[in-house]
Amino acid sequence: MKKAIRYQLSAISVLLGGSVAAQQVPALPDSTGWGVHVLALARGPDSSIWVGTYGQGIFVLRATASAWEHIVHSNDSAAHSISWDFVHAFAFGSQGEVWYGTVGNGWGVSADGGKTWKNWEYRQLGPEWQYVAPNGIGTNGDTVYIATADGIKVTWDDGATWSVITDSAGAATTHDAVIGRIQNQYVLALNVGRGSNLWIGNLRGIAHSPDGGRMWHEGFAPPPCDTRGCVNRARAFLDDSRGRFWIGTEAGLFRFARQFDGWATRDTVPCRTGRECHGGAFAVLALAEAYAATSSGPMWLQDFGTHAVCGDIRADNGLTTAVTKHDSLARDSIQQPWRDLIVVGPRGLFNCFFGEDVFEADFRPALGTATGPSALRHTWFQRPIALADQPYIDQTYRFGSTMGGNFQPHQGVEFNNPDGTPVHAIGDGVVVYSGPAEAGANTVAIRHDRRLHGQYVFSAYYHNARLLVAAGQRVKAGDVIALVGNTGRATNDHLHLEVHVAPTTDSSKIVDAAVRYPPFTTNPELWIEPLPGMGLVAGQVWDSRGQPVAQARIYGLVKPEPQETPFSYIETYGPRNHSDPVYREHFAIGDVPPGQYVLGVEIEGRKVFRRIDVKPGKTTWVEFRPEAGR
Repeated sequence: MKKAIRYQLSAISVLLGGSVAAQQVPALPDSTGWGVHVLALARGPDSSIWVGTYGQGIFVLRATASAWEHIVHSNDSAAHSISWDFVHAFAFGSQGEVWYGTVGNGWGVSADGGKTWKNWEYRQLGPEWQYVAPNGIGTNGDTVYIATADGIKVTWDDGATWSVITDSAGAATTHDAVIGRIQNQYVLALNVGRGSNLWIGNLRGIAHSPDGGRMWHEGFAPPPCDTRGCVNRARAFLDDSRGRFWIGTEAGLFRFARQFDGWATRDTVPCRTGRECHGGAFAVLALAEAYAATSSGPMWLQDFGTHAVCGDIRADNGLTTAVTKHDSLARDSIQQPWRDLIVVGPRGLFNCFFGEDVFEADFRPALGTATGPSALRHTWFQRPIALADQPYIDQTYRFGSTMGGNFQPHQGVEFNNPDGTPVHAIGDGVVVYSGPAEAGANTVAIRHDRRLHGQYVFSAYYHNARLLVAAGQRVKAGDVIALVGNTGRATNDHLHLEVHVAPTTDSSKIVDAAVRYPPFTTNPELWIEPLPGMGLVAGQVWDSRGQPVAQARIYGLVKPEPQETPFSYIETYGPRNHSDPVYREHFAIGDVPPGQYVLGVEIEGRKVFRRIDVKPGKTTWVEFRPEAGR
């Protein structure tokens, strides 16, 4: 019997007024059949709507237009296009300039409404400054601030010259004047306030500057956590028109006391149906006048409390990722502020006032396709980056990923961190390699004491700034073996981690500067412990001939963090990647928030769906096969 499963939209929310709100906003053009994953949404000074997407560039709806304009990257330099199609930040200058920021290839500006662009990307910036923080561009008159994982770039002349705000280590490749110092250059959130006030969140907490970034006050008590030892980083700020100062974090929404000497009562939200609820925690991804975008749906900010809106978004999968400022605040009822609300997300753009839009999918359980959660089989190792640093795996370029066909199949996983961050051995073993490898990447390889069915297990750590161990040295799990850098073929400061399961102790089969695709790599997410409270999903995708479907995209999971490298879909492995000797999987992904999901993938032109249940510290196995008669 067929059963209709409501595949709930993830959402971004924005209140739109004036001529745009009065018209019927058209759906975004969908070239994939799975919707357009929206990362950023902004309203221009002329009431135009700007939409940044995951891999599909920018869409613009002019104030008097009835159709979307599409702006994408072009390899033709004469086209003066945007630099990259993964866009998650917008801002508007005092003279009508449009600024945008990307996930992994810098930023740009247009002085003609988006017809042509001037970009700062790898060729101008070097291997750093590539990752703009979500909603991480702010303007104040002629001043433009670009918040990135390497600090903040500042310009007063539309990019003719730049200054920087960074930490004491500094961005290794910058030649610009340093006008301010912060404790940590990995900026997660930026707020350009009234006057010359700036607020930022980074990996070490919250910082405030009263003079446009030259002098900084840090050391504010961090927002409280639900569990002992958790890290609760600031992800969004709002100094609203009623004089309230809000801070959104990885674990909730907070008010800062007027004298900035403590936290006001924490706002809470009911647990979502079908989800594990850990102390009522929810991630806040953006704030705007009167509104919050959270992992539990769009919310209206009251004095002490939040309210989700738009039908079932609160009770189901209501991940929201951005909001834009609205200058007026309707207070007559909970519903009134949302009269012209537009909701967008990984499946498109919809008008909330006319009700909730859902993607209806036919779901039929098939024998053996989705088993119950089971024990993790060999997550023997700890994570190579401490929880107090940036422990999240880059979701845009996971093991087996091509980032939508833009890169070579990935042989490991990335941990984006500032240069100088300690790299820890994931397990006990002996260092078998320490030195330069591919393209000069400073590399450490360890042969671990534990074996898998008689085979040897290795870990390899690439792109380090410094190596702190030598070949032949014995290390223990947690030992600091290197410092994060960007040596070799790296486009930002990060650790590239590989796990190899090999029939030999020959280290040249693990690290070889001439080999881009090592023969024994496996998915590290199956080997290292998940983040606290998270689960793991693995499975297979088969075609009608019983062959694995390479580079298939599996949609439906929701992962609020890390926001700076967002999750959109899982890619199955291609011929350059290897399945785990135990799992024999076609894909695997760790750090999945607990809950029930409906996953979907296209096989031979038909969509196939499976329901899964993810539990903390467990593996959920799922198989996709084409179904007769569908």
